[in-house]
Amino acid sequence: MEETLVASTHWVFSGIDPILVNIGPLAVRWYGLMYLVGFVAAYYLAKSRLQLTGWNEDDLSDLLFWGFMGVILGGRVGYVLFYQFSYFLSDPLYLFKIWEGGMSFHGGLLGVITAIFLFAKKKQSTFLVVGDFVAPLVPIGLGAGRIGNFLNAELWGRTTDVPWGIIFPAAGNVARHPSQLYQFALEGVVLFTVVWWYSKKPRGAGAVGGMFLLCYGVFRFIVEFFREPDAHLGLYATGLSQGQYLSLPMVMLGAYLIYRAQRTHVK
Repeated sequence: MEETLVASTHWVFSGIDPILVNIGPLAVRWYGLMYLVGFVAAYYLAKSRLQLTGWNEDDLSDLLFWGFMGVILGGRVGYVLFYQFSYFLSDPLYLFKIWEGGMSFHGGLLGVITAIFLFAKKKQSTFLVVGDFVAPLVPIGLGAGRIGNFLNAELWGRTTDVPWGIIFPAAGNVARHPSQLYQFALEGVVLFTVVWWYSKKPRGAGAVGGMFLLCYGVFRFIVEFFREPDAHLGLYATGLSQGQYLSLPMVMLGAYLIYRAQRTHVK
């Protein structure tokens, strides 16, 4: 990729100390704090809508715990299988080396879907109903995670000459799109606003979850044009990235769920 000349006015950002504070032998990291922000936000948002369900607070705690485990386990497995599969084949133990970093949203989504399925089965509810309840709880955590990416100066964008470009020294002495902040705005702020607003009115089963999938898929597809693709994967012959190909099924499934819900919803 051709590098863009850097103007002297571009901000140089090498990240901050990933460790927020040490508490004895325990190191509290910024990225871990972002996970905590997402979990706490999901809990209070869910609690505010608990009266709309037949569940109690113990049920809510189970749902969020299973969802959180789905994010962690699914995110790791998805990253390894979607983005580091060849490395995994040469070293299967890499799957368990979580300290080396590497999480995938699409893998985390599959983990959450598994948690939703198990919870729905336990409560004798339907997958789509539980999914509609969970969908509005997710964007704040996504946005917080992107702030964590920015603070760690990782997952930077492609080279650019726009005035707000940022130099990430680890990525070379060139200005790049702060794609982490683009994702924070779209996947966090805008996605939460749209899905939360959409969930305020009665919808057919699957509509809210469908709106989440549709909007996230579209937003991620757009941002991928500004985000630097993984060096070992690059872009496909079509000019699209791995993240874009993984987002297309989300868009199609989301649109289908909305269409299906509108046809079956009794007004």
